[in-house]
Amino acid sequence: MENDILVNNSDRPLAGIRVIGLEQYMSGPYCTMLLADAGAEVIKIERPEGGDPRRAIPPFVEKDGIKKAGGFLAYNRNKKSLALNLQSQAGQDILRKLVKVSDVLVENLRPGATTKMGLDYDSLKLTNPRLVYAVISGFGRMPGYQSEYSDRPAFDIVAEAMSGIMELIGFADKPPTYTLYGLADIYSGLIAAYGIMQALFMRERTGHGQMVDVSMLDNMLALNERMVTLYSVTGQEPKRGHLQHFWPRGAFQCRDGYIAVNVPDDIIWQRLARTIGRPDLSDDPCSANGASRAANADFLRPIVEGWMADKTRAEVVDTLNAAGVPAGPVYSARDVFSDAHFRQRKMLMEIDDPEVGPYISARTTPHLSAAPEICANPAPSLGQHTRFILQELLAYSPDEIDQLVTAGIVATGEAS
Repeated sequence: MENDILVNNSDRPLAGIRVIGLEQYMSGPYCTMLLADAGAEVIKIERPEGGDPRRAIPPFVEKDGIKKAGGFLAYNRNKKSLALNLQSQAGQDILRKLVKVSDVLVENLRPGATTKMGLDYDSLKLTNPRLVYAVISGFGRMPGYQSEYSDRPAFDIVAEAMSGIMELIGFADKPPTYTLYGLADIYSGLIAAYGIMQALFMRERTGHGQMVDVSMLDNMLALNERMVTLYSVTGQEPKRGHLQHFWPRGAFQCRDGYIAVNVPDDIIWQRLARTIGRPDLSDDPCSANGASRAANADFLRPIVEGWMADKTRAEVVDTLNAAGVPAGPVYSARDVFSDAHFRQRKMLMEIDDPEVGPYISARTTPHLSAAPEICANPAPSLGQHTRFILQELLAYSPDEIDQLVTAGIVATGEAS
């Protein structure tokens, strides 16, 4: 059973907090990974047959005939896996016993799934009044804040679309498009972790837990706050591909690739104009303020890119930053891995999986000056910690666990 014990650091901020993850795909797993990286003990609940669906979604890493999904590895480090059949009464009873000795439960199952099993917040708070119960859904689940959409399932792209974000991404002559794959999931996981922290802090004062209601659509709308404010204040609807109030902002071509530049005010525009050898553009009516620059972007872009055309990205970035114009290269994945900055910031964590070998995962943030570095335990195999959890936390005997395995209530990940 010694292989089931994770290496963790008791000095991380959430050491001593136990979290149950009724989770799948991305938002729930990312939330609990944040908590695990912060030192919490995270017990991931998975179906005995197949586990988290993300275990079967490509891309895969393979070694010696063993294949694992990269996306699963990325969002499930530093966790324990309990393979538990929640469709059975016995499995639900095991979960309730686990809730009694836990602090937090995170779930992102299909709306209504936990209610059918009697594992919703109203049911489980009777088992443990100190429980912090976080629900991540597409449209929100808290009573008093529900709408006609609340029972709908959702993936990230739906939240991007309905929040107005998708309408703003891309070019004016092209259809709306999505942003970063899984952005709504990852951001919702982050917000859920933030809400859980608030609830745990409140519990220190009140002694009681509470429900944390996290909606992917809410989060994307909050992230798109500029659109909300602009429409409220001016009645204008921002459109993709068109900047109305300032320019330049975007990617500009150099000799060997692109750099990103943002000029939010006239002071920085004056610095840029001097740097490219066109100080006259500071006072020219076509470029003296943000609105005029936005209206004349087609005229100004060739001037800016003309100065960059014979220079490398590194030369342009160094020159602009030295002049007080923030700029950075547009990186590919290869560029990120090649830049020493990310290693120096310890943002590229090496994790050694005992079956498929080492791989790199992005570190969660922030850095804390008084806390040790995040541990790097690999994502668990399905049911890897079932026997340990049942025996050590819930006092099941080895014979009782064997009976549960035979009945299909749990799986241990052991060779049959």
